[in-house]
Amino acid sequence: MSPKQGVLNSLKTGAFLRSAVRTLRAAILCVVISLAARAAFAQDAAAEPKIDTGDTAWLLASAALVMFMTPGLALFYAGMVRAKNVLNTLMMSFVALSVVTILWVVIGYSLAFSKGTPFIGGLEWIGLKGVGQAPDDFYATTTPHMVFMVFQLMFAIITPALISGAVADRMKFSAYVLFIALWSLVVYSPLAHMVWGEEGYLLSLGALDFAGGTVVHISSGFSALVLCILLGKRRTSSAEDMRPHNLPLVLIGAGVLWFGWFGFNAGSAVASNGLAASAFVVTHVAAATAGFVWVLIEWIIYKKPTALGLATGAVAGLVAITPASGFVEPIPAIVIGAGVSIISFFAIKLKSKLGYDDSLDVFGVHGVGGTWGALATGLFASKAVNSAGADGLFYGGGVELLGKQVIGILVAVALAVIGTLVIGLILKFTIGLQVSEGEEQTGLDLTQHGETGYAGLASGDTGLEANGLSLAMESGSAVTSSEASKVQKS
Repeated sequence: MSPKQGVLNSLKTGAFLRSAVRTLRAAILCVVISLAARAAFAQDAAAEPKIDTGDTAWLLASAALVMFMTPGLALFYAGMVRAKNVLNTLMMSFVALSVVTILWVVIGYSLAFSKGTPFIGGLEWIGLKGVGQAPDDFYATTTPHMVFMVFQLMFAIITPALISGAVADRMKFSAYVLFIALWSLVVYSPLAHMVWGEEGYLLSLGALDFAGGTVVHISSGFSALVLCILLGKRRTSSAEDMRPHNLPLVLIGAGVLWFGWFGFNAGSAVASNGLAASAFVVTHVAAATAGFVWVLIEWIIYKKPTALGLATGAVAGLVAITPASGFVEPIPAIVIGAGVSIISFFAIKLKSKLGYDDSLDVFGVHGVGGTWGALATGLFASKAVNSAGADGLFYGGGVELLGKQVIGILVAVALAVIGTLVIGLILKFTIGLQVSEGEEQTGLDLTQHGETGYAGLASGDTGLEANGLSLAMESGSAVTSSEASKVQKS
């Protein structure tokens, strides 16, 4: 090989090496850029909320359970009124399913949960605009936003329906429909925003309400008290039998409410997790305890344990555990359940002395029971149960949480009382609240709906009278309804 040829070969080799180095360098750079891009994408993907199928399934099931509570409430209330008003009482719960749903979709949900002021939401989600299948970064990080919305809708439905028990037997159906429509916007939505809404006043304050002690029970209980006073008492004679006409219906309704309440409380974890399991357990424990303690009280005082007492006690226990269900352990749940039976039992006893006609004791069970539950949360809440909560007085937290709970109660009471008073007075002096005396004596099934709850019962007699009349007719005797009633009572 000549010297010239060697030099050329050396140059070619060097050029090849330099080219190879450049190619390798470019490849390494591409790999680094690709890895960095993948890492950035993974970080962004991790930051975005993802739908969890288990959480979504549980929240959908919980929404269905809470919806089922409204028919359960209808049965619970309907069994306690006289037979001539059973259909009207059922209708008062069922109509809320329609009226509140429409309002919630149009504007109620936006006022309750969209960003606004600390006291009421804005109009961002009016008509459910922007509430779709994607998660929400505040309310529903692992479920579609629409699932959270419909879960909260079921709460908004049953809350004004609870009030109907206080005005049973005597309120115009038209006035009731207008009342719950206005009340759901004036009272419920602002209170829900303050307690659960992003930047809501009571949420920012640190007051705890896991599933609706203030939003649902205190608000409906105190509103029921105001409305029944505005409405006036039932027009009854001293000889009229005012006992519940169908206690089996009451027990069935209480059972449905108990069943649905698992969705009410455990569903409020908004996830299928340990917190949901804890809320489920304490809900059952409190209801069972309260039902039995109510029976014991009756056994001691009246020497007879009643079915109505068991049903009422169980519902009171469910009411009281609601705000605390996501923050307390099972033993405090027993204390909460036992306490509410004692407190609500004697609160109802005071009704006749104070002179107000709360037909089905909504205030005594929901207003008083919800207040006890909110205070009990301040006593027994534990961060060991829910790290997002706080420690109550008996768990080393001092009186700080208890003070916040008192503020929450006062806000709920003030809004409920003022809102109900304003709406009630407007309706009273425009279309009127109470049916006429003749309509009340005939019965609201016929006068308000043109129907009767039981076949052949057109005179407004009680269930006992109807049964007595039926027996007399079967025996071939020609007796009047009043005579049949005497036979039955004897």
